[in-house]
Amino acid sequence: MNPIKKLTLFLQICLFVTFSFAQTDSYRPPKLTNSDSWSMILVPDVQSYVKFERNHGILELMTGWVSGQIEPLNIQMVLSTGDLVEHNSWLSPDGKQADQAGIQQWKAASRAFERLDGRVPYLNATGNHDYGIKSVENRKTYYDDFFPVDRNRLSQRLLKEAGFNADNQPSLVNAAYEFLSPFNEKYLFLVLEFAPRDETIEWAKKVIGDNKYKSHRVVLLTHSYLNSKNEHIVKENYPLENCNYGRAVFEKLVQPSSNIEMVFSGHIGAPDDFEGHVGYRTDKNSAGRTVHQMTFNAQALGGGWHGNGGDGWLRWMEFMPDKRTVKVKTFSPFFAISPTTRQFAWERAPYNEFEFQLDSK
Repeated sequence: MNPIKKLTLFLQICLFVTFSFAQTDSYRPPKLTNSDSWSMILVPDVQSYVKFERNHGILELMTGWVSGQIEPLNIQMVLSTGDLVEHNSWLSPDGKQADQAGIQQWKAASRAFERLDGRVPYLNATGNHDYGIKSVENRKTYYDDFFPVDRNRLSQRLLKEAGFNADNQPSLVNAAYEFLSPFNEKYLFLVLEFAPRDETIEWAKKVIGDNKYKSHRVVLLTHSYLNSKNEHIVKENYPLENCNYGRAVFEKLVQPSSNIEMVFSGHIGAPDDFEGHVGYRTDKNSAGRTVHQMTFNAQALGGGWHGNGGDGWLRWMEFMPDKRTVKVKTFSPFFAISPTTRQFAWERAPYNEFEFQLDSK
């Protein structure tokens, strides 16, 4: 081999080693910044993982990762933003919008969350796609069939109040859960159906207004609330009459409250545009306390509406020992699983990595 070829080969090897080292060295797995912190995981809409059989494994990888991080990250709670399926009861998928019937989608979502049963409490909102046939043509849902009250004993232990569905039957689509943090702070997690009905709003007001919950930090979990411009959603074109979207939920429930301090939601998205999937804003409630309102979704990343389901993104929130600071990070165990892709496992844009301060109690 002549000297020039030897030099060229040497330089190529050096570049390859340097690039490989840089990829390996730049990745750091999730780790608490304070060993006394506790974590909460936000799971975005999973509908695009379950509607195609090819994507089921990604969702199971995500919940499997959460299960494996319960102790290292001190995960105390998992919230899912709704749209657990793309089609609640569609019987004959066309292979383009989905290749799984509604019942198969519910089974896939259920199978993924099995990894958390008995390991950590998790609470699910219900989205528009969890009702009706394809998308909330009515308020019938299979949610309670696949996520019954006794499914996860750790969630059941926290359940304090159960509301009613549109058929006036007790249902976990509207429910309240009491949680004591590792810092002995009392939380009440309030889960509300998609576009809650007026009577649901009245039930929620009664629950959070009860004297026994007035000193709790109330966390509202619902599906549709903010758009990607950080505005409360005013109206959507669904065939519902008795419904309240983001602005109405804020005006009727969140702002008049004295104890709602966090709101989490999903629902929104734009093909392969992360910023089109997220939102964040703060407002004051009637007691002058700051309400942190966060929307997180990822369903049209990884190839758009019919891609891989959302690139495996999760949102991780670390609650610091000062009882006020919450560090927000966005991480993909799907990318992290392989040395080839793990340099993409963190989403560092300001709208995906930030922190906020809860008001002191």
